[in-house]
Amino acid sequence: MVLSLLSAMISLCLFAALYQPVMSRPAKFEDDFRIAWSDAHITQIDGGRAIQLKLDPSSGCGFASKRQYLFGRVSMKIKLIPGDSAGTVAAFYMNSDTDSIRDELDFEFLGNRSGQPYTVQTNVFAHGKGDREQRVNLWFDPSRDFHEYAISWNHLRIVFYVDNVPIRVYKNNEARKVPFPRFQPMGVYSTLWEADDWATRGGMEKINWSGAPFYAYYKDFDIEGCPVPGPANCPANPKNWWEGAAYHQLSAAEARAYRWVRVNHMVYDYCTDKSRFPVPPLECSAGI
Repeated sequence: MVLSLLSAMISLCLFAALYQPVMSRPAKFEDDFRIAWSDAHITQIDGGRAIQLKLDPSSGCGFASKRQYLFGRVSMKIKLIPGDSAGTVAAFYMNSDTDSIRDELDFEFLGNRSGQPYTVQTNVFAHGKGDREQRVNLWFDPSRDFHEYAISWNHLRIVFYVDNVPIRVYKNNEARKVPFPRFQPMGVYSTLWEADDWATRGGMEKINWSGAPFYAYYKDFDIEGCPVPGPANCPANPKNWWEGAAYHQLSAAEARAYRWVRVNHMVYDYCTDKSRFPVPPLECSAGI
């Protein structure tokens, strides 16, 4: 109980220290998105300002942005499946949709057995190369209320945020011959599907279909970036707010929060997995 209270207090302090208003414009679902598959499993609610995704034995579902973007910031507020969600995965990600040379930035929320922490897995694909998984146990119950998940992407770095707290930084290390997603525009996607062959404890925990259907909720869709097709000079424009000096590196408060997450809540990092990478990948020594 003491640890739970301490974690909650730290989370509140981090939010207060990190919150900085940006040029946000939460949109209705249909402004920027379309249903990608299984439209019978996606329901618009609150006048289209929020949606419900459903997973049952017949199907999962997914949606996608109407356009692709090159650099910027995308975010959504998500309320995840409550109770026993083992074997399910809800994802929020960006993808270039270019198969073997794809770029992709992933949030994957791995379902759990009741009472266990909810784990979020992030991954980065650049020029077709992935296998950069990191996993963090969230310090709150993401099924009780909406929380914001965001991806910030510019020429220098990619940052994954949870409620404005950075949980992962991936720097541009092209000078060290590490690929970085810099040339291909990406669409914004989200899916809810069955993945009980790997999602919970490596596939040891299977879906309990007696609890179906499973629901996840999304709202406050926000995309700010350079649309493609669009003005050709936009992606290279140094005056775009996401390219500003404040977004070149983490602030002091963000850096403290980032270290707090990684010390207290990180449960897997490919950089330290010697069974997969006896010699750590080059980007792993880049720090923040």
